[in-house]
Amino acid sequence: MPSPSSREVIVEADGGSRGNPGPAGYGAVVLDPVTGETLAEAAEYIGVATNNVAEYKGLVAGLTAARELFPDATVHVRMDSKLVVEQMSGRWKIKHPDMKPLAAEAGRVFPVGRVRYEWIPRELNKHADRLANEAMDAGKQGRQWEPSGSTAALDTAAARSAASLPPSGPPGDAAAGAARARAALATRTVEPSEASDQVDDGLFAPDEAVAAQARASLASAARTEATTHAEKASQGWTGPDMGAPATFVLLRHGETALTPEKRFSGSGGTDPELSAAGLRQAEAVAEALAARGTIQEIVSSPLTRCRQTAAAVAARLGLDVQVERGLRETDFGAWEGMTFGEVRERYGDDLDAWLASPKAAPTGGGESFAAVARRVAATRDRLTAAHAGRTVLLVTHVTPIKTLVRLALGAPPESLFRMELSAASISAVAYYADGNASVRLLNDTSHLR
Repeated sequence: MPSPSSREVIVEADGGSRGNPGPAGYGAVVLDPVTGETLAEAAEYIGVATNNVAEYKGLVAGLTAARELFPDATVHVRMDSKLVVEQMSGRWKIKHPDMKPLAAEAGRVFPVGRVRYEWIPRELNKHADRLANEAMDAGKQGRQWEPSGSTAALDTAAARSAASLPPSGPPGDAAAGAARARAALATRTVEPSEASDQVDDGLFAPDEAVAAQARASLASAARTEATTHAEKASQGWTGPDMGAPATFVLLRHGETALTPEKRFSGSGGTDPELSAAGLRQAEAVAEALAARGTIQEIVSSPLTRCRQTAAAVAARLGLDVQVERGLRETDFGAWEGMTFGEVRERYGDDLDAWLASPKAAPTGGGESFAAVARRVAATRDRLTAAHAGRTVLLVTHVTPIKTLVRLALGAPPESLFRMELSAASISAVAYYADGNASVRLLNDTSHLR
C-alpha cells in the first residue's frame, strides 16, 4: 500500500475584487486528481482589497485545507493568476509589500518541494472563481460565506459502479449500459446544475441505488483515510516517500457500428471508425475530462476508433496525441466481425478452449490473453517509467484496460470475463515507485448521462 506521503491532491484557488481595490473575496477547492471529486471548499469575504491580495489569500486557504485533510500530501496548485503562479514558482520576484507576507505564509503551509504550480485559463478555474464570487456576494449582504449555502461544486463524484457478468458475448461489451448511454445522448443533455434533479429520469433509475451507495462509500472511505492519516501522524508513523504516482486514466474508445451488435472487433479486423453515437460519446468524455482538468498527456492505440476518440479529447484540452502500438486491441483472428453466437456455431471447440485457458488463441492465428498480457505489461512498464508523477490519458480498448486492472489487482486471468467495460467509459490506475498499484476507478460512464 502507498504511504500517506504519496497522496496527491489538486488545489484550485482564485480571488477577486470589485473595484481593485474594492470589496474582495477568495475561493479555493481541494480535488481528487483522478476522480475530480471535491474534497474540501473554502471561501471568505475579506473586505476591501486588491485582486492579487485576494488571490494569495485563496491560495493560502486552499493549501491549508489540503493540509488539514492530508498533512503529508503532495499538492498540485492550479490558478489562473499568472502573477501568483510565477512568483510562487520562484520565476518572478515579489516586489509589492502586501504580497511578500502572503507568499511567505503560503510557502510555510507545506515543505518546499511538495507543492508545484500550474497556470490554467480562467474557464478551467470556474469552481474556485464561483466560490470567490459567492463570498463577495455574501459580503455585500453583510454576512460571511457558508458552505451549506454554496452551489459551486462542479461535476463532483457521481455513480461509480461495476457489474460482473458471465461470458455471453465478446468480453466487456456492456450492451445494456451502452444502449442507455446512447439513448441519453440522443434525447437530451443534462447540465451539471440539473444532475441532482434528474437522477430518476426513467433511463437510469435502476442504477441510482447503486450510485447512492457508491457515493456514501466514497465519502466514508475519505473520512476513514483522513482519520487514519491523522492518527499515524500523531503516533510518529512515517514511511518511504514514493512521490506522486504515474496515474493512467484509461478511456475505452467510443462506439463503432460493431459495438451495439456485440461483435468481436480487435486489431486484426476492418479497423472501423466511430459511429455517430461514438462521436457524441467522444465529445462528451472530452468535456468531462476538461472539467476535471487533471490530464497532462494523451497516449492512444493506433487503431482508428481510439485515435478519433483521443483526437476529440486532445482538441478540447489543447494537447498532442502520442501513438503506442502496445495499446492495440487483441487480434481475434477468424472471429473478427462475428457475434459470440456465430463463433459458438462455427468454432465451438476453439471457443471453449479460449474461455478455459488464457493461453488459447482464437481460431486462425489470433492472440491469446496470455500474449496480450505480456504485451500490455511491457507497455505499462515503459509508460510508467516515461511518465512518473504524471496523469496520462490512455485511449485504448476493452482487453488492454481490463488487463491493466487485472494486473494491478493481482487477479487471475478469468477475471477478464467478470468486468463490465462500456464504450467511452473511464477507469484509472495509479502506479507507485515501489511497484505497487492502486485501482481508483472502473467503468465510470457518468459523463454520458
